Amino acid sequence: MVEWTGKPAYQQVADDLRRRIAADEFTQDGKLPSLAEIRAEYDVTVTVARDAIRQLKTDGLAVSHQGKGAFLTAKSPDLAREAGPEAAIAELRNQVAKLRGEVTELRERVAGLERG
Repeated sequence: MVEWTGKPAYQQVADDLRRRIAADEFTQDGKLPSLAEIRAEYDVTVTVARDAIRQLKTDGLAVSHQGKGAFLTAKSPDLAREAGPEAAIAELRNQVAKLRGEVTELRERVAGLERG
């Protein structure tokens, strides 16, 4: 069970699932808990459960198949061990910096077009 902190609930659930993946808890069949199981186990809404799985997919730890559920990727246990929340935050910061640069470039292009 998760000890709730100030982080968003979906992130805390994703962090706990990541910890369990790193501990090889799901390697038997590679299937992650269903949304209903996550809801019951963590006492969260379906939205929180869905966002937690979405976070794991974004981190490259899971893939989902419509009607079948979410499954580990081939590298999930290794990724979960090396990519904790700090790594995810660093990656997000890199992505935000890249997006800011692209937005700045687009602004400059639009300004040039408006002048021309």
